[in-house]
Amino acid sequence: MKPARPETGRWIEDWDPENEEFWQRSGRKTARRNLILSVLSEHIGFSVWSMWSVLVLFMSPEIGLGFTPAEKFLLVIVPTLVGALLRLPYSYAVTRFGGRNWTVFSTAVLLVPTLAALWFVQQPGTPLWVFLLIGAAGGVGGGNFASSMTNIAVLFPRHLQGRALGANAGGGNLGVAAIQLIGLLVIATAGSSHPAYVIAVYLPLIVLASLLAALKMDNVAAVRAAPGTQLEALRDPHTWWISLLYVGTFGSFIGYGFAFGLVLQSQFGATPLESASYTFLGPLLGSLARPVGGLLSDRWGGALITLCTFCAMAMGTGVLLLASARGSFALFVLGFTTLFVLTGIGNGSTYKLIPVAFAKRAEVAVTSGHDATEAFAQARRLSGAVIGIAGAVGALGGVGVNLVLREAYGGPAKSGEPAFLAFLGFYLVCVLVTWAVYLRKRPDAEPAVQRVPAGTRRAGAPRG
Repeated sequence: MKPARPETGRWIEDWDPENEEFWQRSGRKTARRNLILSVLSEHIGFSVWSMWSVLVLFMSPEIGLGFTPAEKFLLVIVPTLVGALLRLPYSYAVTRFGGRNWTVFSTAVLLVPTLAALWFVQQPGTPLWVFLLIGAAGGVGGGNFASSMTNIAVLFPRHLQGRALGANAGGGNLGVAAIQLIGLLVIATAGSSHPAYVIAVYLPLIVLASLLAALKMDNVAAVRAAPGTQLEALRDPHTWWISLLYVGTFGSFIGYGFAFGLVLQSQFGATPLESASYTFLGPLLGSLARPVGGLLSDRWGGALITLCTFCAMAMGTGVLLLASARGSFALFVLGFTTLFVLTGIGNGSTYKLIPVAFAKRAEVAVTSGHDATEAFAQARRLSGAVIGIAGAVGALGGVGVNLVLREAYGGPAKSGEPAFLAFLGFYLVCVLVTWAVYLRKRPDAEPAVQRVPAGTRRAGAPRG
């Protein structure tokens, strides 16, 4: 049966990716096309969101924009915070307006902070508060992740969700590395006095991505959330356990990605060129590792991969402490780069926990006599809501990372060691949570899984 499309708008009403015949006939092609364009839009959103992690490397008295290290950390904290706060409403917006419609809007609106940044970075003497406002506007790019992931989660069958979400998020995360690589190329070729060159690259890309989304993407009715879905997700304990773990993975990735260049300058006195030469490498490898986390989770389970990842992240943080104590630049960069890779793997594995948790609940509901179609549709909607919530909380973790680093380097020691000790303690907490909630067999675990999601009904029961 061909998906129905009303005369007005581009909506696909009948979407059932778990139906193998439908998937092979038309679903797979449609899902992949939307995934590719979603990755493009999210990639540009991440680049605009993390733009200030690059622009602060250019800011110096030589171009009339001399700010202190504490002020520069503030310039990377503000867009991180706004992007985190926007993730929840962005996740809801895609369920209200549709994946295609919201992608067009959320991509096109990136022109506002990009054009503003392009103008004011060329104005010597621009006060800090102006850049803080522009950085806050650039935070809209951080919201694209949540709407994109919510949309992609419903497009693919459950056994492919790990790799689909991993590819979508990994391609988006590459936006952090991409703009940092562009910053390196500008500094290496034109010098550190032309930040406008970095920004100008993205103007035609934003226009192109908006047009492609308008022409080639679809709205899928299955993404629509029933009233109260987000509230139900907020009451679910899985939402908060997974959000905590995502603070450790994505919060670390985005926090480190925004601050790495400033950390190298503060810890070792690196020049803009030296900083830019290394800052892109970690986000690049971490982004490429995210689909790997999804694939590994599809094979061995998200809980096991997440546990192993946090154990390794704790050891990687120990390397940073050792490098700081010895003053070893090379070991420090190696430790940070390793942490980036691990955060990428953990991002993919943590998100894999979401559809699995709610799919198991739907399976239990079906064995209890509830309607299978409604049970699994509700599971997909709850998964989409939790993806948005966890994405927002995880991005707030990036704010926390930058605040801790700002306090550490602004303190008497002028060193990141207090921050690294705090991160080490948090990763150990995440190890315990992953083991206790998702791996350890507990007598009280079964009732939580058996709770029937709202909106399901028993087979043959009348619809109310």
